[in-house]
Amino acid sequence: MFDASFLPSLPSNDIERASQLILQAYGVPNPNTSSDELRRLQQELLEIQKIPEAWGLVVPLLNHQDENVQFFGAHTAQVKIARDWATFPQEHAESLRDLLVQLTSYSVSVKKSNLILRKLYVSLTSLALKLVPQHPTHWPDWILHCVTSLSGNGASAEYVLDFLSIVAEEVETADLVGPSKSRMQQSMNDAIPLVMQAIRTSLERPTNDASFREVSSALKCFQSWLSFLPTGDFSSLIPVLITLLDPNVDMMFVIASDTLQEIMSKSPLSDGSGTRILTEPLLLWLQLAGANIIDSAVQSGHTDDVSYSVCKLVTALGDHSAGYIAANIASSSLVTFLPSSVPAGIPQAELNKTKGQLCQSFLRLLLAYTGFPGFYGVDEDVSEMTLGFWYMLQEALWNNDYYFPDEEEEAESSQESEMGDQSGVAKALYVQLVQILKRKLTWPPSGHNWSKDQIDKFVVYRRDVGDILINAYYIIRDDMVVYLINDFVDRLASRSRDPTQGWEDIEANLHCISSVQEASDYEKAPQLELLFSPQTLSQFPTTGNIRLRRTILSLIAAYASWFQVEEPTATAATIKTELLMSTISYIVQSLPDRMLSLQAATALQNLCDANKTSLGPRIGAFAELHSGLAQIPDSEKSKVMESIANVIQAIPPLEAIPTVEVIVNPIVSRILEVLQSQNMAPTEARDICVVQLETLAGLAKGLTRMLNFTDGHVNQDPEDDKEFQALQTARQDPRMVQLRETILNAVRGCVKHFNDAESAQALNDLVKSITSLPDDVTLISLSAPPVLEIVCFALQRQPTASWFALAGILTNQIVPELPISIRGESAEKAERRAKIVEAYEKQAEEIVARTLPIILNASLSVLGTPGGMENNPDIVQESFLCLSNVAQEFIGNFYSLPPGGLDVLMQCTLRALTLQERYSLVAACTFLNMFVNRTDIDTLEIYREQFIAIYGRSIMQAILNGLAGQAPRSVTQNLIELLSGMLTRFVEESTVWLKEVLFAPNFAPSQVTLEDKERFMKAIVGSKSLKKTREAAQRFALVARGLEGTSFGYATMSM
Repeated sequence: MFDASFLPSLPSNDIERASQLILQAYGVPNPNTSSDELRRLQQELLEIQKIPEAWGLVVPLLNHQDENVQFFGAHTAQVKIARDWATFPQEHAESLRDLLVQLTSYSVSVKKSNLILRKLYVSLTSLALKLVPQHPTHWPDWILHCVTSLSGNGASAEYVLDFLSIVAEEVETADLVGPSKSRMQQSMNDAIPLVMQAIRTSLERPTNDASFREVSSALKCFQSWLSFLPTGDFSSLIPVLITLLDPNVDMMFVIASDTLQEIMSKSPLSDGSGTRILTEPLLLWLQLAGANIIDSAVQSGHTDDVSYSVCKLVTALGDHSAGYIAANIASSSLVTFLPSSVPAGIPQAELNKTKGQLCQSFLRLLLAYTGFPGFYGVDEDVSEMTLGFWYMLQEALWNNDYYFPDEEEEAESSQESEMGDQSGVAKALYVQLVQILKRKLTWPPSGHNWSKDQIDKFVVYRRDVGDILINAYYIIRDDMVVYLINDFVDRLASRSRDPTQGWEDIEANLHCISSVQEASDYEKAPQLELLFSPQTLSQFPTTGNIRLRRTILSLIAAYASWFQVEEPTATAATIKTELLMSTISYIVQSLPDRMLSLQAATALQNLCDANKTSLGPRIGAFAELHSGLAQIPDSEKSKVMESIANVIQAIPPLEAIPTVEVIVNPIVSRILEVLQSQNMAPTEARDICVVQLETLAGLAKGLTRMLNFTDGHVNQDPEDDKEFQALQTARQDPRMVQLRETILNAVRGCVKHFNDAESAQALNDLVKSITSLPDDVTLISLSAPPVLEIVCFALQRQPTASWFALAGILTNQIVPELPISIRGESAEKAERRAKIVEAYEKQAEEIVARTLPIILNASLSVLGTPGGMENNPDIVQESFLCLSNVAQEFIGNFYSLPPGGLDVLMQCTLRALTLQERYSLVAACTFLNMFVNRTDIDTLEIYREQFIAIYGRSIMQAILNGLAGQAPRSVTQNLIELLSGMLTRFVEESTVWLKEVLFAPNFAPSQVTLEDKERFMKAIVGSKSLKKTREAAQRFALVARGLEGTSFGYATMSM
């Protein structure tokens, strides 16, 4: 029946074997077949599909009586076309085309299942994507050809439309670029008249139950083709779609609504255009018919398929037409409907609408859905869909010059005009929205018995509502905060009169106020003082009511910066400081509560950080907090200590010494006491020390200043910097010297005593917090060299990624960032500066000379073992990044390694360039690039020549092999950077290596031809531009992987 003689012919027993495998893997489940056996069967089928002879399975499998086997036959056709087309004999391409068209037409005529037909449609389109873009095309008018064949074999309109849908879906996502994409696009354009005629014919037939499937297929086809259709080709169908919005026919309504939504999001009208043919007709329909659907849903508190679809339609229209609605929200201009856009039978009186009436009617519907009865995620699931519109409308209002910062300008712009009182209507709208949202985010009374998933969903909804409240603030401005605070005060007063009232409404109020903090103008909201007064805070419960108290603490954390706003008088400033202290007292009483300690510690941290200057003189008030540290959960002690330390920052360094001693000594003493204890269980000792280390880390973070860009000392003379000198003087105080030595001993003891992951993490965090660059030094900052030696000890005992990362950080800190010379300074001072720099550099080199061999040995102890790199990607990454830091400042130390050390390192690095794990490979490239660049200095000329003579060609070979496909595509840019470095630093040598490696018989297997290699060689050797070198290397990498000319290749190529 079908001429498949050009395809490989398989023995009948092989075909039967494949059929049996398919039935076993995908047929009726057999309870005796294990999941491993199923995976084995499926893998065997995949392997069968890969062989060239698998083309011969398509026809026999499609003729099998079992649908699972038929489907696999169709699937095999698609897979072979998509993946193995390069190996198919091109002289048989047209024969395959004709066979596939015949097979599909026949399958439609015998009514095979839709799954099989869909797979055949995909196969046809995949084949068209191979044949049509060729020049000249090997399949002219391919869509017409297929449709003619389908229709000629008795296919009904429904099948033809389903085929056309698949065509559009597959072509839209096809991986084509350049001329190939243009030719395929043209073939789609040529078929548009045929497609639209098929859609229009199906939609304009009298609707009945039998024709619903056809109409459904027509609308799905329409949706699929929208991105290809010019507006003029489909605009006449919009009134037809609106007519299909019949709430009495649920399924038809939903698919018509879905199609209109697609028009508004994916067609050429998705930019908000089509006001007269789309926006205004839909607004009219919503007012005349949609409102009744929504009102019924709101009254019943239930959304059926139709009302849910209306919500989606309203939301899509809002997203599409936000600009139109913003511009016409109060317009008195009459709408002039196009005759073709209005369904027949609507009285003229219903059409006499102003744009403002239509927009306001639409907004009322949106508000109804936003405030849909019930709790989101429990009783309803539509209110959340509308939230995004309120953001878009606010943006659109601003784009329409709604917001005027200057009140006089606003007054001048509010004159009566055709546009109406846009500002007044918008404010009234958003006021109503705020009232609705405040109601919607209110928790139900206790005892609601919600599941965890429902609670989590409602929490996310409240967060999203908080974002929309910010948009509302941008419209209502300061009146919104005033309204929320006044409402809060009224409700609090009402509750004091009736204590049986719940706290839910008040909590919702506070949540709203907290949500708009980032947009609030403190100077225009004096009512904020009411939130933090002792009278207000004293009315809140101190036990139970966890949700309310958590919200209060979050509110305090959000408004921490309000307390630092300067007041006009000294009296007002004193009052605000008292408010600050009473607020801190409220926080402190919540710290011991495990359910509130996180929020309480965060609020305290924010307050102390934002108001350290005000709190500095009152540091004594924190003595009680420090003495009660034992009652605070361990998890939050570090935050509390960081908060106290923030306040200490505001005290002159010498004056802060006693306070720092009082706080730090008990922590360090406790660690040393535990380390020296003979009777304590190891786990107990570890747990105690971890808490103390975390607490000390929090203290160290709090003492570290957060500098602005203009606050640093890098370009200033420390001798002239009084603040810097005061800190240095305080650091040299014997009490601080002794304290730092004690801290160092505690750290050293913990590293020697503990070897578990939890302790290592705590030590890592502490070291990062308590060591620093010169700009960030504090009273207790430890010097980098002794800490680096401790870290090296830890690396010798157990190499881990975190220890390597610390070693890299500390290496950067070994050489202080000394100030540059200042213009006009005396020769004597310049000479003294030079000697200091020289002494520091020599001392640093001596330290690295001791630590680098330890770091390298620790690295090689893991990476040098069989499988070490593959099994420890985190150590590979961090060890190479650590070595990169060393190379950046101390490249000479690598050449002073013990004999054989550098060679082992380079061999290890070259092997790392063959890894498949991205981050490991990137780190190796980073190190090698740094090493190559830093070696190119005059003082290392001899070492440079030796290095290049020994390793240069091997590095080039690793780079080119990686570009040719041995390395993951995600590291192509890193390899190109390394290649650029080699070409820049070693011009003549690189030219020789390139030629040797590229044209060597053992060059990495890839799809590059001899011509591609010559073109690549010519491009980068003759180029003096790094940009052109990168472009040539990128193209070479694409060609090697067979991705040249594909949109995937170019889209994922980072320039």
